[in-house]
Formats: sequence, C-alpha cells, structure tokens
Amino acid sequence: MADKTLGAYNIADLREMAKRRLPRGIFEFVDRGAEDEVALRNNRQAFEGIKLKSRVLADVSSRSLETTLFGKTYSMPLGISPTGTAGLLSYGGEIAIAQAAAKANIPYTVATPAMTSMEEIAEQVGGELWFQLYVWADKAQSYKFVERVKSVGYKTLIVTVDSVVGYNREYNHKNGFEVPLKYTPRMLAQLLAKPGWFVSCLLPQLLRRGIPKYENYPAEMKDKITAKTFDGSKMKNDTLHWDDLKVLRDRWPGTLMVKGILHPDDAALAAACGADGVIVSNHGGRNLDASVAPIQILPEIAARVGGKTTVIVDSGFRRGTDVIKGLALGADFVMTGRPTLYGTAVAGEAGAARAIEIFGDEINRVMGQLGLHSIDEITRDCLWEPSLSP
Repeated sequence: MADKTLGAYNIADLREMAKRRLPRGIFEFVDRGAEDEVALRNNRQAFEGIKLKSRVLADVSSRSLETTLFGKTYSMPLGISPTGTAGLLSYGGEIAIAQAAAKANIPYTVATPAMTSMEEIAEQVGGELWFQLYVWADKAQSYKFVERVKSVGYKTLIVTVDSVVGYNREYNHKNGFEVPLKYTPRMLAQLLAKPGWFVSCLLPQLLRRGIPKYENYPAEMKDKITAKTFDGSKMKNDTLHWDDLKVLRDRWPGTLMVKGILHPDDAALAAACGADGVIVSNHGGRNLDASVAPIQILPEIAARVGGKTTVIVDSGFRRGTDVIKGLALGADFVMTGRPTLYGTAVAGEAGAARAIEIFGDEINRVMGQLGLHSIDEITRDCLWEPSLSP
C-alpha cells in the first residue's frame, strides 16, 4: 500500500525533498528571495514572536474548518497563490496543483506566466479557479487579455501591483537561471545532475509540448523561455496608477482583488477604486528586500479596511499555526505559494495534495488545542501580546 504521506510530515520535509530532486537553479528560483534575503527571513521570523493562548474543556469534538469567502464555501481558510514555475518542477505542474486544490475544495490561482494555458487548466480541472494578472507595458493589450480571461469563465481576477519594476535576484544570474534561459555549461551540468527530474519533467515537456513557454501570453509575445527575442521589459509597466485599477474595475464584472498591498493607505485606495479585496503580500520576499512582513503590517491594514473590503494575506505561511495567527490578526483568508510547489516537485498532484493536507491537519489540530469550534471563533483574543500584558 502506497504511503500517502510520501514520507513528508510537514512543509519543511517537502521542501527538503524538492531540493534533492530539482536542479539547483530551478530550486533556488522557487525557494529564495531578493538581494540579501532580509525580507525572506523576516517573513518567517515575524511569526515566531506571535504567541497563542489555549483554552481547555471546551468540547472541541465537532470542529469545522469551513470558510465562506465571496459567497463560496471552502473546506479551509487557505488558497493557492499564483506561481508561474510549476511546469518546470513537474510535467504539467500547474494542472497537478489545480487538481489537488479542486479535490480539497480550496481556490487555485492561475498565474499569467504559467506554462499551461488558462484554457487547458479550466477545461481539465474546473473547481474554483482564480486568475492573476500583470498589467503589461501595452495596456491596451492587457485589457484585451482581460477579455480573454473573462471569456474562458474565470470569475475572480487578482491584479498584482508590486512588480512594476524589475527585481534583483543575484543567484539567478549566478545559476544561469534567467529569461531567456541560456544553456551555459553550468546550467547544463545542473540539469543533467538530476536525472530523475530530467526524465520525468523536462523530457516529457520537450517531447510532447516542445520548449517551455509562457502559454497564456498573446501570440505575438509567446516566445520560448530560451528565445533570444524574448523582451522582459514588455512584462513591466512603471506607469501604473490607481486610475488603471478603476479601468479594470469597469471592465471586470466579477470579483476583483489587488495583490501586493503593504500600506494601510494603499488598502484604502484599492477599496475606494472598487476592489472587492486586498491581498497583503510582499511577493514572498522575492521583490523588495527588507520590506515589512505581511503578518507584521496586517493588523494596521485590517484596522483600516476590515469590514469594508475582504483582507487576505500571504507570504511565509508554512504551518497551521501561521494560518491561525493570520486570521487572528484580521485576515479573512490566507494564501500560500511555495508549499504546493515543493509538493508537486516531489510527487506531482499527490505532492501538492500532501502539502494541502498538512495545512488542513495542522489548522484542525491547533483549533482543538485553542478550544475553538469554527473559523469564525479565531479572533485576536487567541493571541498573547506582550504590550497588553500587566
């Protein structure tokens, strides 16, 4: 009988297994942050100072993790953040994670730079699919792209706003892992050093689909990731303004969220522009180094716009206790990206499902330890805060 745990008992186990399986450049692209990785480390360290107060003798035998968001009920207060590299971790990686999310009844966010098209994911998976949008340098083309997303049937659009200029990830340059990919001797050595990954992921991709490319990009932009003609500058737009969000609000009839919020004033502006929700995020520590951890700024943002718009948080969530802390500090929902990437790198859909299962088991167990029966009971009263102690 197969071991459904895969030998992984927490997200850290999945991370270590993925590290052993993947070529170094690909693993570090997923796992690491920007510059000195201050923000990456702080995202995790910020959780350590937040303590929980347990309650006892509360008969917690009928606990429920069910959560309602935008009128839909999910099995737990957790969704999958947009990530664009799943197809390089396992063959058909985006579909694998989306299927695991659908079976677990939680939302999965398709990323603009995915290596599987939005149409294919929608057709093969179904479930609750959200879509993440980058507004490109050509805004008209971006608006046309939004119409395509709408026509496929997606009901939720997430606009990422913290990537209008480039990032600085020096290890990618050292590893040779940058777009367009350059098959340098160092890169080739890394790929060939992981024969299991090469045979199960890259070889099927090359034989069945050809060189990996950004399948959601318009035809005139859909260069292979190794193509010398690929122009990354077209993917950024440093002219973006709040007026552009208003245009998207007018064009998008479904749920609209803004991802990359780290200031209460920006959260209020997003709400004023008609956003249905804000996602408090520092891009997993991958863009602005030394940025505040989302869990640190979350209480200020929740105090400013909580009740007026939905507040979601991501970046650094690795344990069920982290999810509980996020909800207690004012979030309505939590999202996570790297854990299911680690999982799918290890075992495709089964690995992604294991990552989701770990979160669910931990959230359920911690709720019992805190004397809680439902997600609605997770409030700031669950926290011990030194500033409030006598």
